[in-house]
Amino acid sequence: MNSNNLRNPLKTARGWGASKSGTSHFIRQRATAIALIGLALYVIGLLLFCVTSLHATAIDVVKHPFNAVVLIAFIIAMFWHSKLGLQAIIEDYVKSPGAIVVLQLINIFVNALAALAGVLAIVRIALGA
Repeated sequence: MNSNNLRNPLKTARGWGASKSGTSHFIRQRATAIALIGLALYVIGLLLFCVTSLHATAIDVVKHPFNAVVLIAFIIAMFWHSKLGLQAIIEDYVKSPGAIVVLQLINIFVNALAALAGVLAIVRIALGA
């Protein structure tokens, strides 16, 4: 270490490295995972109830405002978690910069489109359309 440099080594290293925004990505992925635990348990319970019931009863279950909100939250959290996980995989294992850009765009659009389709389906059922 240079004796003329009075900077703290942590200050020198801050902002360096491959992952400049890795902490926020890590926290978002863990937050969606924790949210999905409770939401998935509730959704599995709804599905188990609807499997043994008639179609009209299943529609009535989804029409209930609380159930519709939980299903929408599940869809959003699930596809956001999927986007974050695939983003990490692409960043870690794809080496070509061009392929990274293309795959990241595909990841964003596919997850956003699937989430939008799921939310739209739940909203249509909940509003009786």
